[in-house]
Amino acid sequence: MTVRWQAEAIWEAVSPVLPMFSVEVLPEIDSTNTELMRRARAGQLDPVLLVAERQTAGRGRLGRTWISGVDGANPHATLPALTFSLGLSLSPMDWSGLSLAVGLSVVESLHPALQLKWPNDVWLQDRKLAGILIETASVGDVRYAVIGVGINLLPPPAQGLSTPAAALCELLPDMDAPAALARIAAPLVQAIRRFETEGFAPLRPAFHARDLLYGRELVCSDGVTGVARGVDAVGALLVHTENGLKKITSAEVSVRPTPRPSANLP
Repeated sequence: MTVRWQAEAIWEAVSPVLPMFSVEVLPEIDSTNTELMRRARAGQLDPVLLVAERQTAGRGRLGRTWISGVDGANPHATLPALTFSLGLSLSPMDWSGLSLAVGLSVVESLHPALQLKWPNDVWLQDRKLAGILIETASVGDVRYAVIGVGINLLPPPAQGLSTPAAALCELLPDMDAPAALARIAAPLVQAIRRFETEGFAPLRPAFHARDLLYGRELVCSDGVTGVARGVDAVGALLVHTENGLKKITSAEVSVRPTPRPSANLP
């Protein structure tokens, strides 16, 4: 299968903001995040957008797997997912809220119907459509951020999924992987640069407008239960519990909304 990526157009849009920026597309790799972390630890710190047409050992948050790519039974099919990682040196005053800023940029680039589930998942109608994984490597005085994004373009196999999945084709049936990446890449870099200088606080109202959890009862993996009350100025999740308002800042805490009540039919 030949996929025609818009790499040159992305490079032209991003390189004025990120000198030494490059776009690299690989037919197959274990994980785009893993590869950029390997490169960073080896001293390769130039900004790069690494795209994989197939991942064999993709990773999500909390150690979950994210395997994407060409269907082995139908190698000429459209790519079922868009998987890429953006690597760049960052030096924000406060890293808190970066994953929220990334998620917000992704949904604003794609479709008004998409919502954000704290801290970094994109959902459509109570189903997960995309995930974000952010990792960093410190090399000398430089901190290099690797921002991985995986988006379902077509419905993935349901077997083994802990969360029901959505796909972008439900909203944008003609959107393929190159077109989705072209929509996302340059605005994402611009959003990260704004976050670096301004932090998360200016983005709080926009995040609130996309907040999947606000007003819903939650069950957290650390035992906290309560009602979501949005996020604070640094992106911490606010949960109203029976013991008062609690802030959740650790991305290692898994948060699940309770199911929405079914409408009563007459």
